[in-house]
Amino acid sequence: MYALIAMALALALLVVLLRLKIKLGRSMLLSAVGLAILLGVRPNEFCRTVVDEWHNKPLSQTTGYLLVTLTALVMLVNVLGTAMKETGVSQRLVPAMEGLFKSRRFALAVIPLMMGMLPTPGGIMLSAPMVRDLGDHVGVDRTRLAAINFFFRHQWETVWPLFPAVPLIQGMLGISAFALISHNIAIMLLGTLGGLIFLLLPAIPPRSHKDPSGSGFVTNLRGFAHAFWPIALVAVLYAAVNIPPAIGLLLAIFVFLLFHKLALSRWASIFKSGLEPDFALLILGALLFKLNLEAGAAIPAVVQFLSQMNVPKHFVIFFLPLLVAYLTGVTMPTVAITFPFLAPFIGAGAQAKVGLQTLAFSGLVCGLLATPVHLCLALSASYFEAPLLRILLRLLGPIVFVAAAGVLVAVLSG
Repeated sequence: MYALIAMALALALLVVLLRLKIKLGRSMLLSAVGLAILLGVRPNEFCRTVVDEWHNKPLSQTTGYLLVTLTALVMLVNVLGTAMKETGVSQRLVPAMEGLFKSRRFALAVIPLMMGMLPTPGGIMLSAPMVRDLGDHVGVDRTRLAAINFFFRHQWETVWPLFPAVPLIQGMLGISAFALISHNIAIMLLGTLGGLIFLLLPAIPPRSHKDPSGSGFVTNLRGFAHAFWPIALVAVLYAAVNIPPAIGLLLAIFVFLLFHKLALSRWASIFKSGLEPDFALLILGALLFKLNLEAGAAIPAVVQFLSQMNVPKHFVIFFLPLLVAYLTGVTMPTVAITFPFLAPFIGAGAQAKVGLQTLAFSGLVCGLLATPVHLCLALSASYFEAPLLRILLRLLGPIVFVAAAGVLVAVLSG
C-alpha cells in the first residue's frame, strides 16, 4: 500500500510543479528525485539496478542508451524542422496537404497514424513538426494539436506486430496472431472514432471544396513528398536494416541539406537551433522515474497489494494493467509485470478467453494515454508548448471510447 501512496505523491508533486510554471523537464526530474526519497531508494540500490539492467537487458533497452538516443532524436527533429523552414519546404507543405487530402481532419490524423507504424521510443516527434505546421495554418490551438499528435500516434499499439507487446502477449497466452488482432482491432477502431469525435470534429472550421493550394494533384503530392521523404527514410532504415532512428534522422538531415544546396556556413546555426536543454532533462527525468520504480521494487508491491484485495475478476483484469501503465508510462514492462498475473484469469491456448485479454489491453492503453509520465505525452506538451493537464483533459473522451472497446469485446466474447 505504501508504494502506491509514494507513487501518487510523486505524481502529485509533478502536477504542483507544473502549476507553478516550472518547465516540464525540470518538473519531471524533481518528481523522479521525490519518488526516490519516498521509496527510500539508496544510491547503492540505484547503482545496482543500473548494473543489473546493463547485464540483463539488451543494449537498446538500457537507460544510458535510451537517454542518448532519445535526446538526440528530439534535438534532431528540431533541426529538421528548422531546415524545412530555411528551405521553404514547410511553407509548401501545408497548402500541399490541404490540396492532397480532401479533409483537413483526415490530413491532421493521417500524419501521426502513418508515423505510428514505426515503433520507436520518442517516435512521436517525427510527426510533430508537420502536425504543428498544418494545425497552425488552419487555426487549431496547440493544446488540441498536441493531443491529436499524441493520440493518433498510438492507435496501432494493440494490433501492429512491430510493437513487441503484441507478439509477447501472443506467446504468453499461446494464442494465434489472428485471434489477438481480430479482438484488439476493436480498441483501435473505437479509439479512432473517439479521437474523431472529441479531437477532430470540434477543432477545424469547414473549408471550401476548392483546392486551396491552387495546384494539381501531382504538384501537391510533390510538395508533400518533399517534406515527408526524410521521415520515410528514417522509417525504412529502421525497419529494413535496424538503424536507430536518431542516426537515420541525422543522415536524412545531411542528405536534405545537400539536396537543397544550403551553404555550409548556414549548417551550424541550423543544428544549433535544435539544442533545447529542457528536452534532455525531460527524458532524463522520465527514465530516472522508471529506474526508481525498479530499484524500490514498487510495482511488485502494488501488484501484491491488489492481488490480496477481494475485488471482482473483471475489475482486476482491466484495472491492474491500467494502474501499472499509469505508474510506469511504458507498454512492455506493463505487459511483463501484469499479464503473468492475469494469465490464470484469461486462460491459454484453445481455452483462452481472448476477449478478457482485450479488456486487459484496453486498460493498459487507457493508463498509457492518461499518465503524465508517458514520455510521448511529455514530449508533445514540451514541443507544442501546451499545458500538460489541458492535453490530458482533451484526451478523456477518446480514453472512454478505448475503455468501452475493451468492455464491449469482453462482454460479446462471453
